[in-house]
Amino acid sequence: MKIMSNEAPLPPQASSPPLQISNQYAQQPQREFTSKSAPPNKPHTEKLRLASLFSGGKDSTYATYVVQQPHHGQHTVSCLVSLFGHSEESKLLHNPNIRMVHAQAQAMRKMPPLIADEIRTDDLQDELDALESLLSTAKSKYHIQGIVHGGIRSEFQKSRFAQVCEKLGLAVIAPLWRREPALSYMKRLLDEDFEIIITAVSADGLDETWLGRRITHKALEDLAKLSTKHGFALDFEGGEAETFVTNCPLFKNPIVISDYHVAWDGYRGRFEILDIVR
Repeated sequence: MKIMSNEAPLPPQASSPPLQISNQYAQQPQREFTSKSAPPNKPHTEKLRLASLFSGGKDSTYATYVVQQPHHGQHTVSCLVSLFGHSEESKLLHNPNIRMVHAQAQAMRKMPPLIADEIRTDDLQDELDALESLLSTAKSKYHIQGIVHGGIRSEFQKSRFAQVCEKLGLAVIAPLWRREPALSYMKRLLDEDFEIIITAVSADGLDETWLGRRITHKALEDLAKLSTKHGFALDFEGGEAETFVTNCPLFKNPIVISDYHVAWDGYRGRFEILDIVR
């Protein structure tokens, strides 16, 4: 089954047969690298060399895109930094399908270098120390002056990242921070050609049929109704769901998933990407 399909959910506890990528992607014209989004309230005026704290989800990917646009300073993203977390319960690190950031980095037009490491503990201080080590490497190797953080409302994450950056003398650029209501933000992602699938759910109202489902405008309508009924954050900022970007203006070609596994325990579940068409 092709994950780029619009609405059909994936069957639970199943793996798909390998896919063959068609020539249509090679025939697609390259999209102009511009953003339709409105200027943020307080752009960082000095152009900086930045490392993106990159998880492959919608927020870190969109933040990476936005900071390179003229209306938000036209910064340079010199590298991507990814820390593979140990636990799904981590409040600091994104976990589902984090290892697939390699494929996303390779799909990007400019193919920024990826600095990544894995941590085998869920201790917060160990996570912060590991992140500091990665950013220190990025600073010495790529001369970064700051980081891109895709946070929206989590003071916990932002304050911890700021502490690490203060030690290293790095700026924190958070272009999505409390920028707009959740529904407007989600619509903006779709309007700017971000193709996003849901890779984990952990909230009342989100069942196994959402795992692997692409967020289209119709799906967003359904999510908005469920959000109102069950009280979860529509942009998933509270960890109610996790996402993976399969295509966006940063990419020269979409990511097509050829194998996957769906796990569901009756309340929460994961869509694990096993392989992609290469």
